[in-house]
Amino acid sequence: MKKVFNTIIGMMTLAALFLTACGSASTGSDGALSVLASTSFLADIAQNVAGDRLQIQSLLPIGADPHAYQPAPSDVAKISESKVLILNGLEYEHFIEPLLENAGGERLVIEATAGLTPLQMEEHADEAESGDSHGYEAGDPHMWLDPNLVITYVENIRDGLSEADPDGAEIYAANAAAYIVQLQDLDAFIKEQVETIPVERRLLITNHEAMGYFAARYGFKVVDTILPSFSSEASASAQEIAAAVDAVKSSGAPAIFLGEVENADLANQIAAETGVKVVDGLYLESLTDGGPASTYIEMMKNNVIQIVDGLK
Repeated sequence: MKKVFNTIIGMMTLAALFLTACGSASTGSDGALSVLASTSFLADIAQNVAGDRLQIQSLLPIGADPHAYQPAPSDVAKISESKVLILNGLEYEHFIEPLLENAGGERLVIEATAGLTPLQMEEHADEAESGDSHGYEAGDPHMWLDPNLVITYVENIRDGLSEADPDGAEIYAANAAAYIVQLQDLDAFIKEQVETIPVERRLLITNHEAMGYFAARYGFKVVDTILPSFSSEASASAQEIAAAVDAVKSSGAPAIFLGEVENADLANQIAAETGVKVVDGLYLESLTDGGPASTYIEMMKNNVIQIVDGLK
């Protein structure tokens, strides 16, 4: 189900910032529907649904970390020109509110995670209640790291594009069905790769709380996260670093896994104290310009190969 909504960031209402279209979104001066996705991986997923009918643009450039992103003045113009805006949701696009405020105008907003139930950080429930949970009170937004959940992304995007462009509904439906088959094949590929890792070595230590959905789907145990947050922008106390060192030593986990855009300083410090290796070639938040992660599917294949190689 596609969700058209006026509230996307926590409890802050954005109704005053933009108007959500009730029917079909209008098109640009050239007759083409202007569609903007927040991130490169979302733009790729949406492009597979749109096919040749629409060109999906990414607001964030290749290599940008959404957790740390500082908007540019040109971002306001991009949003202002858009008639459809595709967001991950679950407060992932924490930077979007001031951009919407400055852009104004009407657009159809599609929340890719609509209808899905997010994981919560139980150990930080008190922080969430006090508003000190690094901005992700809605739960873990990293649902795209489980391809099965991306099927819901595809269905939401399909329905949203069909509402904005009814004449293209049959095309979007056919493209979505074909891409869902590719996602199911990706899921089977990941399972096959994971089966090559002994069960007792399926242990993940990551920089921040990003791999929960991946771990739950494919039978990994998340031993520890260096930053106790869903955001790579969080910081770790000396006590938390010491706890991470203890967790690494006691678990026997052979590696610490980082996203390519993440700062490796803390991971390298812990690795030096524990003797484990640091694998920093994962792409969790952004695609690459060309290989090894030029599409969402290639991104996920790269990640699982890096993880499997790091744990064998």
